[in-house]
Amino acid sequence: MDEMTAAVLPFQGVALALALGLLIGIERGWSRRLEADGQRVAGIRTFALLGLLGGMAGEMGRQVSPWTASVLVGAAAAALAIGYWRATRQGANLSATSTVVGVITLGIGVFAATGHGVLASGLAAVTTLVLSMRRQLHAWLEQMSEPELHAIARFGLISLAILPVLPNVAYGPYDAWNPRQIWMVVVFVSGLSLAGYAATKRLGASRGILATAAAGAMVSSTAVTAALAARIRGGDAPAATLGAGIALASAVMFLRVLILVAVLAPFALLPLLAVVGPATLLSVGWAAWRLRRRGGAAEPASASPPLLRNPFDLAPALLLAALVMGLSLLSRWILTLFGDAGLATVLALSGMVDVDSAVLTVSGLPAGSLTPVTAGLVFAAPMLMNTLVKAGLTVAIGGGRAGWAAAAPLVLSVAVAAGSLALLPGLFG
Repeated sequence: MDEMTAAVLPFQGVALALALGLLIGIERGWSRRLEADGQRVAGIRTFALLGLLGGMAGEMGRQVSPWTASVLVGAAAAALAIGYWRATRQGANLSATSTVVGVITLGIGVFAATGHGVLASGLAAVTTLVLSMRRQLHAWLEQMSEPELHAIARFGLISLAILPVLPNVAYGPYDAWNPRQIWMVVVFVSGLSLAGYAATKRLGASRGILATAAAGAMVSSTAVTAALAARIRGGDAPAATLGAGIALASAVMFLRVLILVAVLAPFALLPLLAVVGPATLLSVGWAAWRLRRRGGAAEPASASPPLLRNPFDLAPALLLAALVMGLSLLSRWILTLFGDAGLATVLALSGMVDVDSAVLTVSGLPAGSLTPVTAGLVFAAPMLMNTLVKAGLTVAIGGGRAGWAAAAPLVLSVAVAAGSLALLPGLFG
C-alpha cells in the first residue's frame, strides 16, 4: 500500500459512514416532514451526523483506543435516549423508532469505518427499506388473523430455533441421515405453504397458487406438490387450480433439469429432450386446460380467497422428510451391495426426492463413461421416478377424487415419457 492510499483510506470509511447516515436520514426526515421541529427527536442532519460520529468512533478505535471509541458511541446513544425521555416527559407523543434507528446508524458508521463497508451498506439499505414500509407493515398487521400469527410463530420456531442447532453430520446406518438436511425439507415445505397462503391472499387463488408453484419448483417440485396436495385435502382453494399448480411444478422441474443438463452434460441433452420433452408439453397443456375449464386465469387479483383452515400444516412436511430418510437409506444400501453396477438404480432412487443431485452425480463421471443415449436414459430415470413419487404424494396427501385428478397429469407424463423411451434407440442409434 503506497503512502497516498494509506492517507486516503481512513477518509473513505468515514465518508461512507456519513453517506449511509444521510441515506437513513433522508427517509427519517421525509417521513416526519410534516411535524414541527420540536416534535422530532432527530431529522436528516442528525442522522447524517450520527453516521459520521459512528465513523469517527470506528476510526478512533483503530488508531487511538477501543475504549475511547466505546465511550464516544455510548455517550451518543445515551444522548438519544435522554432526548426521547425528555420529549415524552413533556407530553409529546413520540415513537421510539427514531431513537432506535439512531443507535443503529451509529453502529453502521462504526462498521463502515472498520473495513466492513459491504456489511454497513447492506444494513443501511435494509434499515431504510424497513422504515419506508411503515404503512404497508402496519396495514399487514391490521389484516393478520390469529391463525396466521400462530403459523408465522411456528415457522420461526422450526426454521430459526430448531434448524440451526441440528448437527450437519451424517448419522444412522450407512451414514444415510443428515439431521440438518432432513429438517431443511420440513422447513422448505412449511415455508412454501406459508408463501402460497400469502400469494393467494395477495394475487387471488389462481395466480397466487401458480406463482408459488412455479417459483417453488425452481428449488423443489416435490415440496411444492406436497404443499399443494395438503391444500387439496383442506379444500381451501379450488381443486382444479391446485391440480394445475402441481402440473405446472412438474413442468418446471423438467425444464430446470433440461437446462442443468445443457450446461453440465450437453452431449446427453438431445436424447433426454426426446424423452421428457413430450412429458413437459403434456404437463403445461394440462395446467392450461384445467385453468381454462375453471376460468381461473381471468380471476381478478383483488379476489378475496377463502381463509385457509390451517396455514401451517406440518403433516405433509414430515411425511416428505420421512420419505427422504427411507429413500436415502435404501439407495446407500443398494450402492453398498452392487457398487457402480447399481448406479442407475441408486440414481433413480435418490432422484425420487432430489433430481438435481442425480444429474450432478452423472455429470461428474469421467468423459466417455456413458454414451449419449445411455446418459439420457440415466438422467431420465430419476426424473420419471420423482414424478411417480409426486403422484403418490398427491394421492396420499390430497385424498379422494380430487387427489387422483391432480395426480393424473403426473402419471400421464410418465406414460408419455415411457413411450418416448421405446423410440430412443431408433432415433439415436
